[in-house]
Amino acid sequence: MPTGKVKWYDADRGYGFVSNPGDEDVYVGSQVLPDGVTELVKGQRIEYEFIAGRRGPQVHTMTVLDNGPRRAQHKYNPEQLHQMVQDTITLLDSSVLPVLQSGRRPEHKEARQVAEILRTIARELDS
Repeated sequence: MPTGKVKWYDADRGYGFVSNPGDEDVYVGSQVLPDGVTELVKGQRIEYEFIAGRRGPQVHTMTVLDNGPRRAQHKYNPEQLHQMVQDTITLLDSSVLPVLQSGRRPEHKEARQVAEILRTIARELDS
């Protein structure tokens, strides 16, 4: 039985793809997930048997070997994140937008601070 890693899996759609060492990726549908497993995580290792389907190889049976990479924990609770977003909107409206409307760019120091705040919010939303 080949061992592969989940490339992606969409629980809402009920399918995804698993890497197949040395060959094309293999389709995995929700109907072949083991009992108690409702979704797969990108990077999760699985062992599987596959068959040739109409559109290419597809998983016939599978065993989950690990839980996949750990997801980052949220650093801020929803209330803190809400306040951070509100403060950023206020900062953009009061400091950055007027400078841009006048045809200039913000000062380097201020631009770096705003960019770092936006990256922090993006990381938090993406985790």
